[in-house]
Amino acid sequence: MARKSVIARETKRERLVNKYAELRKQLKEEGKWDELDKLPRNSNKIRLHNRCRLTGRPKGYMRQFGLCRVKFREMALDGKIPGVTKASW
Repeated sequence: MARKSVIARETKRERLVNKYAELRKQLKEEGKWDELDKLPRNSNKIRLHNRCRLTGRPKGYMRQFGLCRVKFREMALDGKIPGVTKASW
């Protein structure tokens, strides 16, 4: 499990991105680059990093499910993810 501070930092970034999304879009369309530079750095969408919803693990993230590979495998084998079965041929 990731440190609580790292998870909290990432959620703070998500809130900032959502808060400034419309303003950033408007400033970009108008070409006001100076005003865009004055916004917080963490309000930029590019600074977000995908993390597992359950553990906060940053690596091995599966975008379709929002989980890391470890938790995905556990949940799939327990039958908690509908439509996912272990492959065999």
